[in-house]
Amino acid sequence: MRCPFCSADDDRVVDSRLTDDGTAIRRRRECNACGQRFTTYERVESEENLRIRKRDGSLELFDRRKLLKGLLIACEKRKVATEALESIANRIQQHFQADGRREVPSSELGELVMKELRELDQVAYVRFASVYREFKDLDDFMSELKSVIGDGNAADRTR
Repeated sequence: MRCPFCSADDDRVVDSRLTDDGTAIRRRRECNACGQRFTTYERVESEENLRIRKRDGSLELFDRRKLLKGLLIACEKRKVATEALESIANRIQQHFQADGRREVPSSELGELVMKELRELDQVAYVRFASVYREFKDLDDFMSELKSVIGDGNAADRTR
């Protein structure tokens, strides 16, 4: 493992533990050259390659990093822990792996992401939905916003 700070390949593992959902091992490492600490994650690589069928009909390999990047963009400047986003990515990946299909429409992936974000952070959800659903105008945006506000009010009344 190369140090992200000095690129040396001499490090030691300081701590190892399972992630909360048990799908990966989180390792804290310390570079023996510069002394900086960094985190790595170990995951089982699925032998079956999941492909995503895009709206235009093309196929693309499922890319967990791309999924995480989209989640990070939606949650930018929000108080959302990176671990929560990692957990969402893990759940989505596990969902499709357990399903056993080799090909999944991007619409299904997008809907799962929106469901997860809606439960995690409503602002992040609306941000993601505005791009994913390609809102054409302010009316589309307001309609989605009203549905989120309506759900929030229903949750407040049950408390």
